[in-house]
Amino acid sequence: MAECEQVDLVGVGLNATDTVVALADFPVAGSKVEFQKSYVLPGGMVATTVMACQSWGLKTRYVGKLGQDHAADLHRAEFARAGVEAQALTVPGCDSQQSVILVDGTTGDRTVLWKRDGRLELRPEELKREWIVNARALHVDGYDTRAAVQAAKWAREAGIPVVADLDDLYPGVEELLPLIDHLIVSRDFPTRLTGESDLRAALVVMRASFGAKLAAATLGPEGVLGWDGRNLHYCRAFRVPVVDSTGAGDVFHAGYLYGLLQGWELDRTLEFACAAAALNCTGIGARGGILGLGAVEELIATGERYAGVF
Repeated sequence: MAECEQVDLVGVGLNATDTVVALADFPVAGSKVEFQKSYVLPGGMVATTVMACQSWGLKTRYVGKLGQDHAADLHRAEFARAGVEAQALTVPGCDSQQSVILVDGTTGDRTVLWKRDGRLELRPEELKREWIVNARALHVDGYDTRAAVQAAKWAREAGIPVVADLDDLYPGVEELLPLIDHLIVSRDFPTRLTGESDLRAALVVMRASFGAKLAAATLGPEGVLGWDGRNLHYCRAFRVPVVDSTGAGDVFHAGYLYGLLQGWELDRTLEFACAAAALNCTGIGARGGILGLGAVEELIATGERYAGVF
């Protein structure tokens, strides 16, 4: 058997095929609304993060599950085009994960409807240790929590940093949290987890409880707030013409991972991640606004920012 190739980043988690529906205005209950256009595009939390990092010159590996359908063909073709090593297991006779995303044309906000066959759950015994330890960083999303736990344990044993993108209190997440080095979650996750109503206090408690190097929450147009055990770090979001906010958090995590693997200081990394996420909102779909490193740096240098809230 050929030796597993060394990569910069391995991502273990979700992919999805998104049907993005662009609306002039978000519909009210009982109405009939003409939509402007629809697109069928690849997405998914970890898959999008991996694709963004690959586009910026990192060598990446994706680990997840696909069905046996046209959507699976779409994902495999995209991974191949980008040069991502895809360890994507096939579930015979199963549809890949699907999402319908309604995008409000006035704000760019999106509403996600999703469906996932239970057979798409990635199980720990389906992972190979070599996929995980032959990388410089591991990224997980926690949906398939048991598999994420196994991958994170292997990464910890090998001294590989683990980054997590968590947006819900998944069953079994308490076992995963102590294995995460960089815990970057959605806005309401820290308060729901800790019971602290103040976000700053919740981040402090979350980091102390689980031993992460960084506990941070992404806040959309309000930026990102993080606690590293000594200082609060706040980065304001960049103001851009928002077309579709789908995938902004996924690309934020890609930006964070890129900075981490470059060895940047935390504030520089958060700034880069905010800029990359903002640019992604200027295109349609989870990956529609993933732009090159030069465009991200230009936005950092010249871009307008939203007012700070911290």
